[in-house]
Amino acid sequence: MTPFKRFRGLLKVDKKDIYQIFLYSILAGVISLSLPLGIQSIVNFLQAGKVSTSWIVLVIIVVLGVAMVGVFRIMQYRITENLQQKIFVRSSFEFAYRFPKMKFSKLYPYLPEELANRFFDTLNVQKGVSKLLLDISGAALQVIFGIILLSLYHSFFILFGMMLIVLLYLIFRLNFSSGVATSLKESNYKYKVAHWLQEIARNHMSFKNKRVFNFSLDKNDDLVGGYLKGRESHFDILRRQFIQLTGFKVLMTAGLLIIGGLLVLNQQMNIGQFVAAEIIILNITNAVEKLFSGTELFYDVLASLEKIGKVMDIELDAEEEGQYKLNEKPIAIETRGLSYKFPDSDQFVLKDVSMEIAQGDRILIEGPNGSGKTTLARLLSRVIEPTEGMLYINGTNYKKYSLEDFRFNISTINVNDNVFEGTILENITCKNPDISLARIVSVMEDLKLAEYIKSLPNGLDTKVHSGGKQLSSSIVEKILLVRCVLSDPRMIFLEEPLENVDKDSAKEIIDYMTAKDKPWTLVVISKNPYWKSKCNKSFYMEQGTLKN
Repeated sequence: MTPFKRFRGLLKVDKKDIYQIFLYSILAGVISLSLPLGIQSIVNFLQAGKVSTSWIVLVIIVVLGVAMVGVFRIMQYRITENLQQKIFVRSSFEFAYRFPKMKFSKLYPYLPEELANRFFDTLNVQKGVSKLLLDISGAALQVIFGIILLSLYHSFFILFGMMLIVLLYLIFRLNFSSGVATSLKESNYKYKVAHWLQEIARNHMSFKNKRVFNFSLDKNDDLVGGYLKGRESHFDILRRQFIQLTGFKVLMTAGLLIIGGLLVLNQQMNIGQFVAAEIIILNITNAVEKLFSGTELFYDVLASLEKIGKVMDIELDAEEEGQYKLNEKPIAIETRGLSYKFPDSDQFVLKDVSMEIAQGDRILIEGPNGSGKTTLARLLSRVIEPTEGMLYINGTNYKKYSLEDFRFNISTINVNDNVFEGTILENITCKNPDISLARIVSVMEDLKLAEYIKSLPNGLDTKVHSGGKQLSSSIVEKILLVRCVLSDPRMIFLEEPLENVDKDSAKEIIDYMTAKDKPWTLVVISKNPYWKSKCNKSFYMEQGTLKN
C-alpha cells in the first residue's frame, strides 16, 4: 500500500468529521472572500463624501462576517481535537492488539522494540492531519475561491486563474514522489539513531569501558551522518519546491497587478474593484505560503503513516481457521517428522522430530545449547508453525483447533519473559477478578514466594519497574511461575524456569509442579537434573534431532 493510500484510508475512517471540517472551511472561505466585495462597496460610498445608512449596514455586515469566520474556526478546532484523540486511541489499541498476535515468521526480521517505537509517529500524524485539514485545506480553498472571485471582475481572470491552478498542481506533482521518499529515508535514520541510544542506555554499564565507549560514539556518528544525509536530501526537495512556489507567487502577483492596472486604466474596473482585487491577491499570496509550509508537513505525515503501516501490515496468526475447541477434552499432542527452519535460513534447526505427549505427562527436554529445545517447545505451544511434518492435537491436525482457544488453555514461560511495570498483584493476576486472595496466597506459598511478599511494606501492592530492576532474578522467576499457575492451564511449557532459584527451594517447587494431583500436562526445558527424577518422560536433543 502506498503512503498516499494509507492517508486516504486514515481520512476515510472519519469521513463525516472531515466533511464537516471542509464544510466549515468552505463557509469561512466564502465569507472571507466576500469581505473584499463589502470593502469595495464601502470605498464607493466613501467616495461620495457622506455617511449613509447603507454604509453603516455594510460596516456591520463586514464585522459580522469576520466574527462568523472566527466561529467556524472554533468549530473546526473542536472537530480536529476529537479527530486527534480518535487517531491516538485507535493507534494505541492497534499496537496493543497486534503485537501479541503477530505471526512469528512475519515478525522475525524485525526487532519488536523498534517496531513499538513507531507508535510515536502517531503524534506526528495527530498534529499533522489536524494542521492539514485546518490550514492547508483552507488555504487551497482560498486560492480557488480567490481566483473565482477575481474572474467576476473580468473574463480574462478566468484564463489566468486556470493557468495558476495548473502551475500549482505541476509544482506539487513534480516534487511529491521524491519528497515522500526522502522524508522516509530521513525517518528511517531517525529511528536507527533512537534505537542505538536505547542500546547504549540498556548496556550503559558495559559502555563505561573507554574502548567500548568510543565505539558507541563512532557508531552514533555513522548513524547521525546517515540521518543528516537523508535530511539534506529532503531539504533539497523542499528548497526546489520553495523556489518554484516563489516563482509562482511572483508570476501571480505581477500578472494580477498588471492586468488589474490595465483594466482600471481602460476604465473596465473602478478604484473600489481594484482595491478589492488587491485584497484578494494578498489573500491568495498568503494562502500559497501556507500551501508551501503544508507540503513539508504532508510529506512528514505520509512518512509517519508508512512507518506505522509497517506494523499494521505484519500478518497476524489466523485464529479463525480452527473450528474445534478443546472444551473439557484432554490435550494430547503428537508429532511426526516435525522439521523447522527460520524464515531467513536454508538450514533446518529441527529435523524429523517424532514424539507423543499424553494428558498428565511430565516431560523433560534436555540437550546442549543450540540443539533445538526452545524451537521444539515453541512448535508444541503453537508459537510458530512447522516447516515440514505434522503436528496433531488429540489425533487431529493442529490447524483444526482454534488457536485462540488453544492458547487460552496453556501457559508458557520462555527465557525472555519478565515482569512488567505495575504492582506484584497485577503481575501475577493481570487483574483477573475470578482469582481469590486465598488462592493467590496458597499458590505463592507452594511456589516459595509468600515469605518475600510478607517482608515487603506494601506486600502485593508493591510497585515493580519494567524488567524487575529492583527484584532479584529468583523472585522474578517465582512471580512468573505464580502467574502461570494462577491462569488455570491444562498444559504448561517452561523454558529454564528455575535457573536462579536456590537448590532447596527449586526442589520444592519442582515437587509441586510435577505432583500427580496437579491437573496440567508439563513440558519443561532445563539442565537441573532433579526435573528428570520427577518427570515420567524425558527427551534428549542434539543438533535438532531427538536421541534415544
